[in-house]
Amino acid sequence: MQVRTACTSILVGKKASADGSIMIGRNEDSKAAWPKHLVVHPETNAQTSPTFTSKATGLTLTLPKRALKYTATPEWTDEFGLFEEDGINSAGVAMSATESAYANARVLAADPFVEDGIIEEAMVTVVLPYITSAKAGVRRLGQIVEEFGTGEANGVLFADHDEAWYMEIATGHHWVAARIPDDSYAVVANQLAIQEVNPESADFLYDAGLFDFAADHQLWQPGTPFNFRQIFGTSTEFDRIYNTPRVWDGQRRLTPSQTRTPLDSDLPFIVKPDQPLFIGDVTGVLSSHYQETPYDPTTNGPEAHRFRPISLAKTQESHVLQLRDNRPQPIADIHWLALGVSAESQYVPFFSGMTEVPESYQTGELPADLTSAYWQYKLTGVLVDAHYRHFAKSLTDLQKATHQALLQLIAETDDASRGLDPAGLAVLANEASAKAAALSLSAYHDYTMQILAESTDYSPLNFNTDANL
Repeated sequence: MQVRTACTSILVGKKASADGSIMIGRNEDSKAAWPKHLVVHPETNAQTSPTFTSKATGLTLTLPKRALKYTATPEWTDEFGLFEEDGINSAGVAMSATESAYANARVLAADPFVEDGIIEEAMVTVVLPYITSAKAGVRRLGQIVEEFGTGEANGVLFADHDEAWYMEIATGHHWVAARIPDDSYAVVANQLAIQEVNPESADFLYDAGLFDFAADHQLWQPGTPFNFRQIFGTSTEFDRIYNTPRVWDGQRRLTPSQTRTPLDSDLPFIVKPDQPLFIGDVTGVLSSHYQETPYDPTTNGPEAHRFRPISLAKTQESHVLQLRDNRPQPIADIHWLALGVSAESQYVPFFSGMTEVPESYQTGELPADLTSAYWQYKLTGVLVDAHYRHFAKSLTDLQKATHQALLQLIAETDDASRGLDPAGLAVLANEASAKAAALSLSAYHDYTMQILAESTDYSPLNFNTDANL
């Protein structure tokens, strides 16, 4: 079974963003060299209900006859399962799965994981094509967990054009989900994060037996606050080295007025930003490695490797799913995708209405092949890593210049969409997505050639004749 090591997630409400869009994003962390692809699945209407069988656990599900069109980022091989991870469907619903989490021994003793239940590998595949709202996504996945069980604790992100939801599956059959307030955001890093659950509020969803389960097993006393994080989660030394510092890093970037430390055990789940957030703020969190703090692993300070950073070498891909209003559907929603290490890659916008994916994003296997976008971005990162302090500024300059060009492309695409019919919009989505991919890859290819040439002068085999006479 393919195992995910860790991830970091962010969800942003529509009034917390500068342009009114809802954004959800996550780093998919697993292996330092394990290619990802980008695909678009067309809408299908089967005459009989199809079935899905998980390669990872053997779980078999009967699926609805109609499947909506959706984007996804599967593994380069399905040997261990699909792991489609993230995407946007044609109903304007986004999903990202999963944020690996940990439940405590008390709750797992009462409701252990189910070996042949649903896990991360299958969640996007069996949920995203069949939902028309974020809340419907929570309910569909929750029903599957309640009926078939799950083999791991996970956080799952959902969004539509009205709201964002974060769902946490803690034990074999028990889960809860919280709506992100419109004026707020949440950063999550491999912990059960949802705090007090109000069963009377429409801002929470949960399995039918959740409260009875907690009470019957003396995990919670009825009449007291139901703090899901405290009842089901963990708070250990590992959390304070591996998990909570990443939440702190995201929050100190978006809400610098908040005075906290990386070792705080009770960082809030829901936070308001100090300023309205742009796409660059969200990708900045997912690319962060404690810059301008003593904990940045690219420095040589005594605390440089004290905490696990958000962006690290084991990131396979990072994505932000942005749902924009006041635009026609084929170009309204953007699947931003950075292949490889987010801190050293580029977030490229793909319009969810596209029906064709650039060839370079459909290829990439082991061993490496530079016709693949994944491997092109990985090559750039490896060359930068060899002399990081020398190339850090030029890499940042490249990322900023490319991001500016991509934002300009989005604005031009929005302008070009006026008056187009659905067929014309689909063509525009294809053309703009292909142009964005080509623009970014060209910039990184040129930069890679530049640092390759410069790196030749840093060889240990150099010999200074004057210094040795």
